[in-house]
This record gives sequence, C-alpha cells and structure tokens, in this order.
Amino acid sequence: MDHQTFSPYLSFDREEWAALKLSTPLTLTEDDLNNLHSINERISLEEVCKIYLPLSRLLNLYVAGTQSLFEVTQTFLGSISRKVPYIIGIAGSVAVGKSTTARIIQALLARWPNHPKVDLITTDGFLYPNELLEQRGIMNRKGFPESYDTRRLISFLRDVKSGVPEVIAPVYSHLSYNIIPNEYHVVNQPDILIVEGLNVLQTSKETRLDHKPQLHISDFFDFTIYVHSEEEYIKSWYLERFQLLRQTAFKDKNSFFHRYSELTDQEANDFAEQVWHEINEINLRENIYPTQQRARLILEKGSDHSVQKVRLRKL
Repeated sequence: MDHQTFSPYLSFDREEWAALKLSTPLTLTEDDLNNLHSINERISLEEVCKIYLPLSRLLNLYVAGTQSLFEVTQTFLGSISRKVPYIIGIAGSVAVGKSTTARIIQALLARWPNHPKVDLITTDGFLYPNELLEQRGIMNRKGFPESYDTRRLISFLRDVKSGVPEVIAPVYSHLSYNIIPNEYHVVNQPDILIVEGLNVLQTSKETRLDHKPQLHISDFFDFTIYVHSEEEYIKSWYLERFQLLRQTAFKDKNSFFHRYSELTDQEANDFAEQVWHEINEINLRENIYPTQQRARLILEKGSDHSVQKVRLRKL
C-alpha cells in the first residue's frame, strides 16, 4: 500500500529532492556559507546543493506564480498598485537550525533576478521585555506563546501585507537577552519577507468571548517551512551550543549569561540539562512540535544536521 497516497505530503529522500534543482546554479561560496551558519552547525556546500538549491527553485516558482496572480487580479479590478511582499514563515525548535535555514534561503532567493530584495526578521524581537516577563512571573517561560506580544507581531505583518511603505520591528539582543530599547528593524516593501521563530505556526488556544474570528500569525504567510529533527538530536545540539557559547559569547562581561562562563564543564552541562527539561522540552512538546503538520514543507534533519527527508504538502 502506497503510504504517500494517504498522506497530505509528498515525501522525498535526499537524492530525489536534489534531482529537482535541475540546472539551478550554486550562487553561494564557502565564505558566504561560513557567515550564514550558526556556531555549532556544520552545513556544507553539498548540503546547499542537494537541499537548499531545490528549495530556492521551488520558492522562486511559487513567488513568480503569486506575482502573476496578483497582476491578473489587478487587471480584473482595473487598478494599479504596488505588489505586496511574499511572506515565508520558518518554524522549529530551539537549536534545530531554523535561523541558519532562514539565512541560507534569504541568500539564495536574493540572487534570483525577479525578487532581489529579500528581508529577514525573527520573532525574538516581539518577545515582551524581560522587565514585563518578570512582572508577570513568566521569565522562566520565555519562548512560550504567552511571552510574545502576538498582537504587535500580527499588526506588523498586517501592515507589511497591506503594502505600508515602512514597517518597523523591534530588535532583540542575544547578548543582553532582552529587547534593545529604541532600536528597530525597518522593513521597506521587500519582494520577499522571511519570518523565522518558534511560534510562527502556532494558533491561539483561547476562545474570544465575542466569538469573532481570530487572526493568527500564519494567516499572513504565503509559504511555511518547519525544520524538524528527533528530540534527542535537538537536545544534544542545544547542550553542545551552550558549551560553545560559554567559550565565546558568554565570555563578554556584558552578556546576560556571563556568569555561566565561569562554571565547570560538568556544572554547565547540568545547568543546560535542567533548562532543557524544564523549559525547552516542554515548549517543544506542547507548543512547537504540534504545529509541524501546519507547514507547507517539512525539512527532516538527521543527527549530523543534514536534511535526510523533505516533505512537501500536496496542493
């Protein structure tokens, strides 16, 4: 019995997916890639060729199709207006590699001739400031749905999709582990906007008292990607990254986590294990992983960070 017949997704292994790039040229160099991947990820040019080039080709076709549909609609309405950005949402767990995925996709898409302006924001900027999280007693639930200013994020996306010339997004600092006051990322009508974050595919669990329809972040997306891996792999990457950050970013005296740079390796590992089990594991199981099936495309990563399978939702 063909499993794909009864699945909402078409499934591809690495070689099957790689063949779909056709003649798409590789436009990234090793130096480019070194500036795109995160501290503990090992992404090779081969990985880019086999996984991300086909994905960039697919996205390029989707963008072109949407642009054509927009032009047809404007012709039908007899009006002329500037096209609105194509928005791609990228979701996944802490430490799964969604930020690297977002940056590689941004770099590749910006090299296609029909949409050279590709912007990228993360939902970290829409976290509530630490002071407010402390007041609400949810500092230990940072990254959970209630720690985000979802209304502000939805307002931001609504303005972008409405064609507002300049829309601002707050900026988050991983060094200070907080929102940077009075600093903003200006989004100025890009051809494509990539929105990356833990919560981009989540829907509200609350029911409005007035029974009016609710808007969700994903309502503004044209294409969605979920970066997936087995929980044991994600945990090991998280622990590895924590140890590497102790030797680098945490050494900075201005870092929120500077105190952890003085721990022994065992003490640091014990602390990271505790954070994983008390915060990240719960958030992954309760809020992030359940959104996987809402994605248009799923990248399934193996223990070495390489994508082993790609699942594309059937139209």
